[in-house]
Amino acid sequence: MARNLMETAFQALPLGAIKPAGWLCNQLRIQADGLTGHLEEHWSDVGPDNGWIGGKGESWERGPYYVDGLLPLAYLLEDERLIAKAQRWIEWSLASQREDGNFGPQGPIQTVNQDLDKKQDWWHYMIMLKVFTQYAEASGDERVIPFLTGFFRYVQGSIEAHPLQGWAKARGAEMMLSILWLHKRTGDDFLVTLANHVAEQTTDWTDIFHDFPYWRKVEEWDWTTHVVNVAMGIKTPGVRYELTGDDVERAAVHRGIDSLMTYHGQAHGMFSGDEWLSGTSPSQGVELCAVVEYMFSMEQLTRIFGEGRFGDILEKVAFNALPGTVSADWTSHQYDQQVNQILCNVAPRDWSNGPEANVFGLAPNFGCCTSNMHQGWPKLTAHLWMSDGHGGLAAVSYAPSTVSAQVGSGATATIRVSGEYPFRDRVVLDIELDRAGESFAISFRIPVWCEAPTLAIGGVNVPLNAVHGYARVDREWNNGDQLILTLPMEVKTTSRNLCAISVERGPLVYVLPIQENWQLLTKREKFHDWEVYPGSPWKYGLRADLAYEVQESDVPYQPFDAEQAPVRLKASGQLVRGWKMEGNNAGTPPLHPDVAGQEWIELTLVPYGSARLRIGEFPLIGTRKRKWAADR
Repeated sequence: MARNLMETAFQALPLGAIKPAGWLCNQLRIQADGLTGHLEEHWSDVGPDNGWIGGKGESWERGPYYVDGLLPLAYLLEDERLIAKAQRWIEWSLASQREDGNFGPQGPIQTVNQDLDKKQDWWHYMIMLKVFTQYAEASGDERVIPFLTGFFRYVQGSIEAHPLQGWAKARGAEMMLSILWLHKRTGDDFLVTLANHVAEQTTDWTDIFHDFPYWRKVEEWDWTTHVVNVAMGIKTPGVRYELTGDDVERAAVHRGIDSLMTYHGQAHGMFSGDEWLSGTSPSQGVELCAVVEYMFSMEQLTRIFGEGRFGDILEKVAFNALPGTVSADWTSHQYDQQVNQILCNVAPRDWSNGPEANVFGLAPNFGCCTSNMHQGWPKLTAHLWMSDGHGGLAAVSYAPSTVSAQVGSGATATIRVSGEYPFRDRVVLDIELDRAGESFAISFRIPVWCEAPTLAIGGVNVPLNAVHGYARVDREWNNGDQLILTLPMEVKTTSRNLCAISVERGPLVYVLPIQENWQLLTKREKFHDWEVYPGSPWKYGLRADLAYEVQESDVPYQPFDAEQAPVRLKASGQLVRGWKMEGNNAGTPPLHPDVAGQEWIELTLVPYGSARLRIGEFPLIGTRKRKWAADR
C-alpha cells in the first residue's frame, strides 16, 4: 500500500481487464461506428489541425476530452483502427514534453473565460493526465511513469506562482486522481505533498455539499452551480478522503447527493442543469457533459468508499440519461435533454443556453459535449468490476462482460457475466480458474430497489447478507462453477414535484414514447443536425393504483430504440385537459389533472433511454398512496 494514503474500499482494475459482452459490446460498437470512431474526420475541432497533435487549431479541452473516451473504447474493443487514432495523440504529447517537464501545445490557449491567466491554465492538462493513466494500464508503455513524474515535478514548482483558477479550481480533483494514481505506482513522497497542495487550491466542495446552499433554480452564473462542475465536484470530498481519512468527507458526499436530488433531482437519476442547477421541473434540461462526468464520479466514489449507493446511481444514470440524449445510431446528440421532452427544435426556452440546446446534431449549442460524450460507456465497462484489495472481487454492475483478474493467492480468475441485465433480472456468472480450487471473496452489489435477491451456486442457494449495499461471499471456488444471481424487479412509482409520478422497474425508468418525426436541419457528409417533432399525443396522466403488465421480447442489437424495446410496460392512462405547453416545452404536470369525461387508454411504456421524445413524469390521477407508517 502506498504511504500516507487511506486504503480505499475497492481498487480499480486496469483498463482491459474487463471486456464488454452482449448488448454492452454492441453499444460500444455502435459508438465506434458513429461519432466516436469518426469524429476527427468530420469535426475540425478535433481534426488534423488540433493543437494536441501539433496543429494551430483548438488547443484547450476538446482534444483531450475526445481522447479520454476514444482511447478506452479502442482498447476495450481491441480495435486496431481506433487504437492507431488514439496513439497519434499519445505520441505527440509524449514527444512534446520539455526539459522543465511541461508538455502540450504552446502559445495562446483559447478558453471559455477570457479573464483567466493564460500563462498557466491547468484544466486541459488534467484531462490529458487521465488519458495517460488509462493508456499506461492498457498498453504497459514504460514511458508513461517518467513522463508523468516529470510533469508533476513541473507542477510542484509552478503551482504556487500560478495557482488553480476557474475551471481548474472547480475541477482540481481530476488532477488529484492522476497524482494519486502515480504515487501508488512509484511511492514518491513529493506526490502526496503535491496532492495536498492541489486539494488546498481546489474549490471547497466539502463545505458546499455538507451544507448545501442552492435550494432552488439558479438564475445566474457561478462556478459552484455550473452543472458539470457539480457533477465532477461531488467526488472531490471522496478524493480528499484518500488524503485525510476524515469522515466529514464521506458525510459531505452523501449529504450533497441527497440535497441535489431533493432540490434539483429528476427521474433519470441526474440533477437538472441546462448550464447551471435548475430545479426539479421535468422540462428543465441537463447537459450531456454532466451525465458522463457524474457517471465517472460515481465510479470513483465506488472505488473509494465501496458503498452500493454509488453503483445504484451509476446504473440509473448510465441506463437512462446517457442513451436518452444520443441518437440510436450514435450519429447525433443533444446538449441538453429533458425528462418530459415533447419537442426538440430551434426555439427559445427558459434555460441559460441558446435556442439549439435540445436539438440532435453534431455540436448543438456548444462543442464540449461533442468531445466529452465518448467516455460514458467505455468507463462504465472498465468499472463493472473492482478488486477488494485483499484477493477478492466486487461486482459493481451486472451488464454483460468478461473480467479477468488475479484472486486469492495468485490464481487467475475469469468470470463471464451473461443474462442481458438490466433488461432481465437473472444474471449468470461462469467462473474459470487457471488452477484447481482457490479461496477468495466475491462481493455482489445488491441494488437498493431489489427486495428479495437470491444467489444459487451449482444449484444450491447461498444466503446473502448485504452490508452497505454489497453481499460478500467468501469460499473456495472451482473451475466451472456457475452462479445464478436473481434480482427480482418490481414496478414502482416515485412521487415527484407536485405529486407527479415516475415509473421504474429495476434500474430502468419507463416513459411514454412519443412518435418521432425527425426533420433535417443541417445536412453534412455524415453527422447531420435534426429537429424532432411529435406525431402522437403526450398529455396523459397515470392512475395512482395502476397495475402494470410487463412484456419482454428478445434483446436486439440496439436495445435503446423505442420500436425494438426489449421490455415494455402496459398501463392505462387518461388524457389530461388543460396540460399545456409553456415556452416550447411541456408545461408543469398539473397538480389536479382534469380528466372529466376522458376514456381510459391503453399505454405502452418503454425504457427512458430508448425514447428521444417522451413523457417521464406523469400527472397523478387519484389519491397518492401512503408508503410510510406512523411514528411510534
